[in-house]
Amino acid sequence: MRKFLVVLDDSRECLNAMRFAAMRAAKTGGGVEVLAVIPPEEFNHWIGVGDIMREETRERIEVHYEVYAKWMRDRQGVEPELVIREGQPVDEIIAQVAEDGEIGVLVLGASTDGKGPGPLVTQLTRNSSSLSVPITIVPGDMTKERLEAIT
Repeated sequence: MRKFLVVLDDSRECLNAMRFAAMRAAKTGGGVEVLAVIPPEEFNHWIGVGDIMREETRERIEVHYEVYAKWMRDRQGVEPELVIREGQPVDEIIAQVAEDGEIGVLVLGASTDGKGPGPLVTQLTRNSSSLSVPITIVPGDMTKERLEAIT
């Protein structure tokens, strides 16, 4: 089964990337893999404190993911899977694509703040030769109705 890989983060544009991935998966018989990356700098504390912070971050990611997962299940009939990795976001996205042969498309949301498409979009398009799949960039300000029309 071909999967759409979408990155879960705290950005506003993440919502449209999730919507697009789920809608395309539903219409093409594919799946959705949601990747959350925990940057290593979040845990530069004593070992015990770092472990507690890491666990709290994972719990926060799982709660955030479940909001999107419920919508995907209820509205699109898609059962997403969550993958949590630790490291530099771009490196971990590239590694996930390389390690999971079922990923067919990387879906990213573009920022609407006028300062550019966002750090992930910028860095991954620069490193696109390291990816074996196409990148779909979804405008962060695209309406739900427009997303439905194009998927």
